[in-house]
Amino acid sequence: MKRREFLGTLGGAAIVAGGSGMTRPGGRGASPPPRPNIVLIAADDLGYGELGGYGQKKIRTPNLDRLAAEGVRFTQSYSGSPVCAPSRCVLLTGRHTGHAFIRDNDEMREKGDVWNDPELEGQRPLPEGTVTIPSLLKKAGYATAACGKWGLGGPGTTGEPNRQGFDHFYGYLCQRLAHNYYPIHLWRDGRKEILEGNTFHFGRGKLSPDKNPLDKASYAEFGGQQYSADLIAADSRAWLQANKDRPFFLFLPFTVPHLALQVPEDSLKGYEGAFPETPYKGEKGYLPHWAPRAAYAAMITRMDREIGRLMALLKDLGLDERTLVLFSSDNGATIDVGGADTDFFESNAPLRGKKTMVYEGGIRVPLIARWPGRIKPGRVTRHICAFEDYLPTFCEAAGVAPPREIDGVSFLPTVLGTERRQRKRDFFYWEFQGQQVVRRGDWKGIRNARKGTFELYNLAEDLAESRNLAARRPALVREIEEIMRTARSESELFPLLR
Repeated sequence: MKRREFLGTLGGAAIVAGGSGMTRPGGRGASPPPRPNIVLIAADDLGYGELGGYGQKKIRTPNLDRLAAEGVRFTQSYSGSPVCAPSRCVLLTGRHTGHAFIRDNDEMREKGDVWNDPELEGQRPLPEGTVTIPSLLKKAGYATAACGKWGLGGPGTTGEPNRQGFDHFYGYLCQRLAHNYYPIHLWRDGRKEILEGNTFHFGRGKLSPDKNPLDKASYAEFGGQQYSADLIAADSRAWLQANKDRPFFLFLPFTVPHLALQVPEDSLKGYEGAFPETPYKGEKGYLPHWAPRAAYAAMITRMDREIGRLMALLKDLGLDERTLVLFSSDNGATIDVGGADTDFFESNAPLRGKKTMVYEGGIRVPLIARWPGRIKPGRVTRHICAFEDYLPTFCEAAGVAPPREIDGVSFLPTVLGTERRQRKRDFFYWEFQGQQVVRRGDWKGIRNARKGTFELYNLAEDLAESRNLAARRPALVREIEEIMRTARSESELFPLLR
């Protein structure tokens, strides 16, 4: 019988696992499976509504849709923050932004143009000795790798991935440089690898006024020969194949679909003429493109293709049924910059807000989990979880004791369909640039400490966060304000009030 293959596209986040000490379906007598491999794939700025399984109609994501059909789809999953670096810090450490070391994107420079300083690479680093998912799993005998975008420490700092528990790293250390898909270098285990045929850009530029914006050739200078997303995907497959005989944790933080708009021609052709287009000339930052909508859709579909190739490799290596795969995104789809048109694609539908905002569109993200033989296909769950819950989930799957100083709770019982064993959290907390957010049950409170305002929404009745009920529920507001007061510790680097 011919094996079934994934069609091939990338998307967001996947986890691969091979066992958690629990018996396989089939009853008593079944021997426990080996420790799970864990693969976590995280897209970059992929909105809640940008996958077919979450209602997308214009962008093709066949592999991620199949992943959802063969696993469980979460409808109330949250990222760690509405922007990149703090969200990744929460994910890796299991501590929400009231306790996390990184609570905002931080270039460590108050003055000067960080975008045009080629000597400046990397953001504020994680401290030495930070307890992370890879450091915990590595102590338990796992091989660990990260391939993609880091953003938690530049070259030579304590935050380098290889100093935070990863045996192997390949990709971008600096999230600013990750705005260009044709970079002049990537990093491999602390060594800079030059990419021949690519031209240096900071991911920003404008089309020259003397060039025809309708002519593809006018944009040639913003391309290159080596597309980083392809290189990252290929490296992850090579590493997986080299480590197939031992338990492994593979973290794939892809840069797609974060701007700039860049994609190889063979993928762009699949969307040429599909949408009405107005050339983007670079007037809102990042790099110009003659067909911005087609480019955006093609980037996501190409990522989906690479995820399909990874899933096919797991099957070829006989690891499919020993692998738990999770897919997610680091925050909601982007605001109106760089030629992106997320309103056209309804990227965050049906939610209010976008990236950088603490409304649902900035922090609610897709989450898919797949594990053949362990997860009943086609399930949908309303269980509420957030990025700080991933660390204890992986620890439970691998039989590793999680640290006490975390905020998350394992959602492995929900993944496996044993919701009666699922521990529920009393509340979820976020803070970002003077704003505090608490979700407790169906209620969500948003306090702007700098403006002195408070908003209260019932998400079960008002998912679009259109009716502020704070004035009608003063007792509930006081209760949530008390949580906001006690759920955090002060940070000298990221004070709530500046």
